[in-house]
Amino acid sequence: MSVCVLPLDCLISVFTFLDEDDLITASYVCKEWHEAAETPWLWRELCLHRWGFCNLSQLLSDADRYTWKRYYLRRSSLEMSMKSGRSGGDYTCKSLKGHKGRVISIAYLVENNTIQNSWNSAPIVCSASSDGTVKAWDIHKGVNLWSSSGQNPLTAMFTDPQQCVVGAADSTGTIKLWKGKTGEELASYSSGSSQSTLLFFSMDRSSFLMVGTALGSLLALSSPLLSEVSRHVVCDSFRLNVLLSSPDKKWILTASKESSDFSPKVFWSQSVCCPVKDEDTVCLNLPVSGCSAAVFLPSQPARLAVIHSEGLGNQKALTVFDLSLKKSKYKEEPQAQQVESFKLDLSHSHSDMILQAKGNSTILVTDGNDLKVYTLKGALIANFKDHLQPIVSLCVDNFRVVTASRDLSLRVLTWRNDRDKGLTLESQYHLLGGSHTMSRGFTQVTCDYASIVASVESVDGKDALKAYVFNS
Repeated sequence: MSVCVLPLDCLISVFTFLDEDDLITASYVCKEWHEAAETPWLWRELCLHRWGFCNLSQLLSDADRYTWKRYYLRRSSLEMSMKSGRSGGDYTCKSLKGHKGRVISIAYLVENNTIQNSWNSAPIVCSASSDGTVKAWDIHKGVNLWSSSGQNPLTAMFTDPQQCVVGAADSTGTIKLWKGKTGEELASYSSGSSQSTLLFFSMDRSSFLMVGTALGSLLALSSPLLSEVSRHVVCDSFRLNVLLSSPDKKWILTASKESSDFSPKVFWSQSVCCPVKDEDTVCLNLPVSGCSAAVFLPSQPARLAVIHSEGLGNQKALTVFDLSLKKSKYKEEPQAQQVESFKLDLSHSHSDMILQAKGNSTILVTDGNDLKVYTLKGALIANFKDHLQPIVSLCVDNFRVVTASRDLSLRVLTWRNDRDKGLTLESQYHLLGGSHTMSRGFTQVTCDYASIVASVESVDGKDALKAYVFNS
């Protein structure tokens, strides 16, 4: 059988009509077809058509190692593993044990947030416990890298991947900062608050730690020195337990879930982190009562969704605001323009609901055992009833959603762009966390591009982590 010989340019033009499987098959036909099928431009087009965005800078800076073909095959293989979730073949699971108390927080210190990172970096996850220690884990090897010296029971933790530091607050209000690679203590600060909410924040190449106290104050500390920059009384006698920063880093939301009458307050970050003497702090009370949950939409610079009280009884509504700053000659005036508002049809207790978002118009709300997905206009596009007990934690990224439940299971769902329905979410599979005789269920979950880590509450009081690392 003879093969028709075409000029290389013509072959490449014909091969633009092939998918990845046909392109690989064509490369085995002969030397000329192999050369055409290996053309980087063809694989680049396949990548951009399938994913829309790829990290071009790293590919171009090391073309010998990160070819477009290798990128496509590795990313599609990894996503297939994350979508099918077959134990042993698609992922490995490791138990990380060592804490002697409850795990109160988990977070990535080093994460694989792109397919390129998964080639050359090992994810590190930090955990904080009521036993007074912070631990750093290599989740690929399943080993503890370092552990801080014991102190009072920890109540909150944060990580700063850019500076590679981790910080935590204890029950006496002491906040400490450690080097992420070694566990060496860097700084300490006493807030005097038995319960602290922590938010790491970067602005104009400077780093800050926002602290919400049990008596309703917002503290801004420099990082990594932990020196006090500013202090603001937000609400009197109610714990400030909601702190969020906008994607454009220009706004900080503060709220308390303990009062249905207290309105959430937003601060212009510049006036908090770089206060000017004798000038008023730029802030604004949102025109809603209470705050059960809140989230900034990731694809908008300053679009904020808040679940709040509405009318009589325990009716909840979700209202979306766009935040902006109106500047005049003599002052800066913050504004919150209402974009949408709708009532939520919820059937379970609202004290521990979770609110997350995708893109600029998709809202996710937990309702007891259920996960509900809304459009920005309030249309319910999905209601997942996969869990037997309440959802206690929720992780959302561009590829998937992971829910953690007291039924000792994680549910993995994946996003899909449907030609007719638009963005949809599809339920895929469960990841199990162990035995119900030894555990009381998952308490938290977090994920990066190629792994999922969750904390499991143990019956004996010594909580453990489960690390699921996906293969490509």
